[in-house]
Amino acid sequence: MQTPPLAIVVKGWPRLSETFIAQELVALEEAGIAFDLWSLRHPTDKKTHPLHDRLQARVRYLPEYLHQEPRRVHEAMGAVTALPGFDAAADAYARDLARDDTANRRRRWGQACVLAHEAEGSLEALYAHFLHTPSSVARYAAMLRGVPWSFSAHAKDIWTSPEWELREKLSADTYGAAFGATCTAFGAEHLQSLADTPARVDLVYHGLDLARFPDAPARALRAADAPLRMMSVGRLVEKKGFDTLIDALALLPADMPWHWTHIGGGTLDSVMRKRAQDAGVADRITWRGACDQPDVIAAMREADLFVLPSRIASDGDRDGLPNVLMEAASQLLPILATPVSAIPEFITDGTHGLLAEDSAQAFADGMQRIAVDPALGPRLAAAAHSRLHAEFTMAPGIAHLAARLRGILASS
Repeated sequence: MQTPPLAIVVKGWPRLSETFIAQELVALEEAGIAFDLWSLRHPTDKKTHPLHDRLQARVRYLPEYLHQEPRRVHEAMGAVTALPGFDAAADAYARDLARDDTANRRRRWGQACVLAHEAEGSLEALYAHFLHTPSSVARYAAMLRGVPWSFSAHAKDIWTSPEWELREKLSADTYGAAFGATCTAFGAEHLQSLADTPARVDLVYHGLDLARFPDAPARALRAADAPLRMMSVGRLVEKKGFDTLIDALALLPADMPWHWTHIGGGTLDSVMRKRAQDAGVADRITWRGACDQPDVIAAMREADLFVLPSRIASDGDRDGLPNVLMEAASQLLPILATPVSAIPEFITDGTHGLLAEDSAQAFADGMQRIAVDPALGPRLAAAAHSRLHAEFTMAPGIAHLAARLRGILASS
């Protein structure tokens, strides 16, 4: 098999929660970019997305934990000492280890050695999804092989990484990325402020590949006294704010008919179910767990309101611009969300949806506004649908990213 010149590093493959990455990788292939995919972790999801089946790239799994493949790791660590960039890479790793002596840091170095050793001689560049662990592996491997590297940053990786590490990954003096892309203006401005030159970081919205979605349904106007069918898609983790939503549901008037459906897994699953039980609203909630795209879209087409109560978590983690908001807009589903991070880049409050502060009362008020005014939701949804088609389609971002990748391949 002929080895392509580009290696793309991801946290795990495939992952249902990262379909935006799958969308991009498939689109890059269709744009003529050939690559091998190197995954730091093996898959854990029981279901996959249709996009995962469309990827043609060879998927190569690095040792998830170094002790699991000692012979492979030992061979790689010995072999990379002969590579031209070993001294510089080892020095960078030693400096990083002095500031972050963790098992994760040591694993990054070991995985980078395996990648650098096992990638064939045709390797010309690396590209990593996420600016924390995957980019560390890509950076060390790029230094070892003496080739450029690049990244795509998203949300948690931007806001929970130490500043010293971000600055070094964004500076030519410390073998920083040839370029980086991030999916929100909010994130781009922050990373540009840390870079040696702002031009190192581009704003590239993921956008939505509308060809993957059915046309929006013809929606009949909901009767004012009909049940309000609400839904959310998102992992049950702190930054998604579903505790606020459950508390908001408990504040709705007793005579207001409603039902809420949640799609997604997450570490707080049992905690959220108990919260709903304690709040007395569990009998009006359906927990569907992880679902594939056709099931998600079908649920959106049956709902009256999409609710996403995102917040900044205690460790600084937060959403960027969740693709699921654009997916809801594609199906003319009205949106109620928070003005966190880059969400206002797509949703203007009162125009393309409703934005509420992170409080149960604010969300309860927003839900009641949609419930009592059947015309409000469709008006907001139509505006969001129009904005999606005008400003947030996938093609422009893919064209820009493909050109950037071709640029570093040509320069190596």
